Amino acid sequence: MKQTTTIYEKGKLLLVMLFPILITQLGMFSMMFFNTIMSGKYHSTDLAGVAIGSSIWGPIFTGISSILLAVSPIAAQRLGQKQEKEVSSVLTHGIYLALIISVFVILFGVFFLQAILDLMNLHPNVEKTAYHYLVGLSLGIIPLFLYNVLRSFIYALGKTRIVMVILLTVLPINLVLNYALIFGKWGLPELGGAGGGYATSFTYWIILMLTFLVIKTQHPFTRYVSLARFSLQECKEILKIGVPMGLSTFFETSMFAVVTILISKFTVSTIAAYQAALNIVSFLYMIPMSISIALTVVVGFEVGAKRYRDAKVYSWLGVGLSIFIATITGLLVVIFRYEVAGFYSNEADVIHLTATFLIYALFFQVSDAIQATAQAALRGYKDVNVSFVLTLIAYWLICLPVGYSLAHFTNLGVKGYWIGLTIGLLIAGIGLSYRLWRIQSTKYVHIEETNELSETF
Repeated sequence: MKQTTTIYEKGKLLLVMLFPILITQLGMFSMMFFNTIMSGKYHSTDLAGVAIGSSIWGPIFTGISSILLAVSPIAAQRLGQKQEKEVSSVLTHGIYLALIISVFVILFGVFFLQAILDLMNLHPNVEKTAYHYLVGLSLGIIPLFLYNVLRSFIYALGKTRIVMVILLTVLPINLVLNYALIFGKWGLPELGGAGGGYATSFTYWIILMLTFLVIKTQHPFTRYVSLARFSLQECKEILKIGVPMGLSTFFETSMFAVVTILISKFTVSTIAAYQAALNIVSFLYMIPMSISIALTVVVGFEVGAKRYRDAKVYSWLGVGLSIFIATITGLLVVIFRYEVAGFYSNEADVIHLTATFLIYALFFQVSDAIQATAQAALRGYKDVNVSFVLTLIAYWLICLPVGYSLAHFTNLGVKGYWIGLTIGLLIAGIGLSYRLWRIQSTKYVHIEETNELSETF
């Protein structure tokens, strides 16, 4: 990471960091993407089972991962403050937390997974696929959470390209394993949609080993690798930032999960079409998400160095870039919705329903882009408590009631949920943007004016 002085330099640094992060995010997402596509080609009930499994796993994974991603803004601020020893401590305690949390998640699944699926009253084949898909994914929980800590640490140092290279190296293995385990090729068992879960877990172990090898042997990472003694205070600092981040993410992803569960009461074709459409917009969401990851790091670095004007410029530069890209990708999805839907299924009714849902993609994408990047900039300031309150209100008190009402008390049907999702995301984006503007124009303006006054005298 380095200091920048002009908007051009800031834009260039943001893009240099963004591209590898985007490739990495797309690569990570493509594991689930291929699971969904291949499961749909195998059978629509397998696609529905993977959809239900993903709806359960998604909020848990993203919520906990967001807690661990707190390593990134904390480490970035300490790098800006030139506190290198403290960066090492953040990394070590992020690893401790990842191991502890992994054990709790696995135990939770052992005792409650079957009961959760039974409550959903699913078609027997859909429930069977969902159960075994999640069992397969559970084998990769420990390496996945550890990898997220290591990746956050690498991002905090601004070395985003290394993570991209590792993922691109491993991705073909995942693709081959998905195909082999879903369809039963080359002597491997034919597991249907559940095979994708096992393939993904195996891939996570490989990614973790390669990432650890790089950190242990390559400069500048080696200077931060030291096994610090466990400190409850250090863990509390990560959790103080990470838990609100995790809650914000959980509120959003669980909103989508609840909608998926509510839609599970409809036909198998409707579940499959909804999951396919959601998979498409989620894939495109990797762009604003990648901008968000880079934005948190650069804003955190500038705030740590007490360059608050630079942090403000980065914040709105990231939001503007995200809105622009989301508008372009949203328009392309709407125009080519039938062609895109054809990638997910061979069944005409599923393709038609998917294309219908994608009509809402443009507004959905733009709303999601605003809330994601505004929230990321706030994380760079370590301002996270208000964010999770705003997301709770927007998603659970506005989005779900509106979506449910439109879906069940109007002629819109399932489309009502898409409208509700878009409204919730838009309200969250407006609220988070206002919060960002508010702290920049009050708290950090006063801090910078005080600093400048001190330097003058």
